[in-house]
Order: sequence, then structure tokens, then C-alpha cells
Amino acid sequence: MQPGYPGQDPYGQQPNQDPTAQPNDPYAQPPQAPQYGQQPQYGQQPTSGQPYGQPTSGQPAYGQDPYAQQQPPYGAAPQYPAAGYPAGPAQGQGQNNTMGLAGMIVGIASIVLGLCCPLLGVPAGIVAVVLGVLGQKKVQAGEASNAGQARAALICGAVGVVVGIVSAIAGAAINMNNFGA
Repeated sequence: MQPGYPGQDPYGQQPNQDPTAQPNDPYAQPPQAPQYGQQPQYGQQPTSGQPYGQPTSGQPAYGQDPYAQQQPPYGAAPQYPAAGYPAGPAQGQGQNNTMGLAGMIVGIASIVLGLCCPLLGVPAGIVAVVLGVLGQKKVQAGEASNAGQARAALICGAVGVVVGIVSAIAGAAINMNNFGA
């Protein structure tokens, strides 16, 4: 129902009327709302469309401080630790994972450089191996948590050195054949 138009539904339907209910007098005092948790007496309707026993609005009752802290109805929920996430080796401190990550990136680049230009691939592979060793030392000391990246830096750096050396030898052999002809 719309306020100001008693008895009319905004969709043009008439509300269900109880033939045994007393007629509503628009000038009479409004019926008293039942106390919280109590059922109204027969023939009495709840105010403001709320179900029986529910508060009628979000406003506090007259005389109550609207800014007072409200207590949760059943107490606060218990706090549990995050499930499924075990604590790391040095949780709370920032991890220093840059050695393993940088070594892995340089190691992958050393493989590519070893194929096309061995003069850059071999030194890049050596740098990757050194960074991988430093990254593994940090993991063993508990200062880093990326053992896999440090291991990948060692492997990719070693492969890059080998590929660079093989590529340099193959390039030299091909050029020797060209000079001898």
C-alpha cells in the first residue's frame, strides 16, 4: 500500500479484508505495537508491515542513545587462523627472492644467446650459475623461499654455457672449412 492512500494497492488490487475485523477509523489512535517477542491479540495487525515480534524500524527507541555501541546478539564469532596456508620459514619478514629469480631469467636468456651469439651466451650462463648458487645459499639460510628458481638458474646457466661452447666450436669449424676451400 502507498502511504496517504489507505485501502488502495498501487497495482489497482484491493487488499484482503477480514470480515470479522473492526473497521479502521483514520482519526482513531493507532493500535499499540506488541512488545518485542510477544504475539498481538486477535484482530490486531502488526504496524509498518513487519512480522510479529520484529522491531518496526532501524531507529532506536525514544530516550536511547543512537550512537551507543550495539552488542552482537550472540557474541562475536571465534577467530580462527587461515586454514590451508602453513606459515612460511620467516613469515613476517620480507623474503629476499631476487637472486634466484634473476638467475633463472639470465639462465634462460643464456640458452637463447648461446644459440645465436656464443660470445654473449657463455658469460650470461656463468652469471646465471653464480646467481643460482647465491640464491640457494639464501634459501638454506632461511632468507628466501624460492629454492626451485635457484635450482632452475643453476640448470639453465649450465645448459647455456654448454650450448654457447658447442655453438662457438661449431661456428669455428664451419668457418675453417670456408677458409680452406
